[in-house]
Amino acid sequence: MKFGLALANKGHGAGPESLDAGGSAAERFGWDSVWVTDHLFVPNGPEAAEYGSMLEALTALTYVAARHQRVRIGTSVVVPAMRDAPLLAKELATIDVLSGGRLVVGIGVSDKGDLPEYTNLGKAERFGRRGAYLDEAVALWRHLWSGRTDRFEGEFHTLSDYVFQPLPAQGAAIPVWCGGRSERALRRTAELADGYHAAQTGPADLAARVPRLAELTTRLGRRMPTLSVRARVEFGPSTRSVYTLHGTEQDMLAEVEAFARAGADELILVFDAVRPDDVTQAVQRFHRSVVEPFRERAVAGARSS
Repeated sequence: MKFGLALANKGHGAGPESLDAGGSAAERFGWDSVWVTDHLFVPNGPEAAEYGSMLEALTALTYVAARHQRVRIGTSVVVPAMRDAPLLAKELATIDVLSGGRLVVGIGVSDKGDLPEYTNLGKAERFGRRGAYLDEAVALWRHLWSGRTDRFEGEFHTLSDYVFQPLPAQGAAIPVWCGGRSERALRRTAELADGYHAAQTGPADLAARVPRLAELTTRLGRRMPTLSVRARVEFGPSTRSVYTLHGTEQDMLAEVEAFARAGADELILVFDAVRPDDVTQAVQRFHRSVVEPFRERAVAGARSS
């Protein structure tokens, strides 16, 4: 199982130093990927405490890609309906070119409570159709990234007589991972995505979804998607009502092993750390107390089997 790090592009004090600390720690400890979180204009209220101060995701990802060249880079997650699909196609293609083909695009439709953010962005009319917009966005991206120049016509976009260059390094094969916990998210993953990117999801929940995802992909004649989970880490007791990876180091090691048994291919970890030293220390502590023992046990198990 691979490990990734959600970078500190959010929170008061987030800046180049916090991004560099995360990128450097991920590379130092041999983690596989780094990810940025995306929000744009959350309203005042509980959400603002975490997402009110935030570096724009794609700009931050471009910065990280240029300075840290041994890790894959990704969005966890970008919401196409809050932005604009053709512009996103160009921005994502540019990041893939500049990073040498290291981009993974995590996408989502956002939660039911996000209407105020859509309204702040002047896109309230899209809120009720955000799933359909996401589906069309992916089709549009694949069309453009493949190098096709024929007409594209959908419900939201019509493109004709255009040039789209340069093409991304990965072409139309840029991995797209779909977030969400609903049945529709599983169906969307099976229909159009390369990976499933779950959040607020424990090992048991993931294990319960895997058979349904396998059934859907088999029915459509597609391969089983990459399975990834974004999990917040809390050293010690949990302070949240949603799933977190918490407890003692032994507790967390047992949970990581449970994720592996459930089929997770990649675990993307979120730490409540923004200051560079705190970011480094959190990653180091988790790596030495959880990741290293997990890898050692996995190697020992492979040798004995």
